[in-house]
Amino acid sequence: MPPTGPSDLPERGRQILALEADAIRSVADRLARDDAFARAVGLLAAAKGRVIVSGVGKSGLIARKIAATLTSTGTPAAFLHPVDSLHGDLGIVGRDDVAMLLSKSGASDELFGLVDQLRRLGVPIIAITGDLESPLARQATVVLDGSVREEACPETLAPTASTTVALALGDALAVTLLEQKGIRREDFAALHPGGALGRRLLLRVADVMLTRDLPVLTADRPMRECVVQLAERRGTVAVVDEAGSLAGVVTAGDLTRLMERTDRFLDIPVRDIMTRSPKATTADQLASAAVELMERHGIMALPVLDGGRRVVGIVHLHDLMRAGAV
Repeated sequence: MPPTGPSDLPERGRQILALEADAIRSVADRLARDDAFARAVGLLAAAKGRVIVSGVGKSGLIARKIAATLTSTGTPAAFLHPVDSLHGDLGIVGRDDVAMLLSKSGASDELFGLVDQLRRLGVPIIAITGDLESPLARQATVVLDGSVREEACPETLAPTASTTVALALGDALAVTLLEQKGIRREDFAALHPGGALGRRLLLRVADVMLTRDLPVLTADRPMRECVVQLAERRGTVAVVDEAGSLAGVVTAGDLTRLMERTDRFLDIPVRDIMTRSPKATTADQLASAAVELMERHGIMALPVLDGGRRVVGIVHLHDLMRAGAV
């Protein structure tokens, strides 16, 4: 029964979402009982060319999104409209490609000209369809069951649960394929260099750290010298041994606490004030990881060390924030 008033609308929305969620759970249960999904992933992983994704109407819109998801996760893919394929666009299909065709009924006439050409080229076909006995299913190399018990739309006027299932299957294929190929966060970021995600995953401490006029003292120097560096070099001084390796740090906070204890602090050796075993980072560390370390320990800067724990730079939280590390 349709909603009768505004108070019924949230419940109706909940019912529709629950129906579509149930449809996805059902297809997930079916995957566990069939090797078709594993075979589909195997075809996609072995392909030397692209994945050609196609469908008609609403299935075509879902196919476009699946192609975009595959491409953004490291598997080159392209959407091909089945009608346009018969009017010149078939030229994008190569013999090393794999095709993924979407159709709820598996009987869309517009698909079968493309199916014939794919078979002529010897291109494997992965079908996502709601009818495992359909003409498309019979022509496919691998068939993924995208059937649903019912659509969310009354009288099935528009595909709803079925397109949700097809989209979810496409996501499952893309993510599983990403994992099979061993694509890392850094690889994913390289495919998204213009976005905030790309900046966070590609930005390194080396891109932001200071390397000139570093605030560095040896442990035997008096606090008089340290105070000057704290004032001029943004509140953090790295303390090093004779080899230049990190021995500790002194911060503006350390100075404040020292001044609260005594007025006669200028001649105190830095070693008596410094924090031993301080937090530090390396130049190749992700900038976002450096931010997380600073925020977790409530510090504003980190010494940057090389492989011998020598101080080669210092990186400040504000610089990392301005660079888009978070």
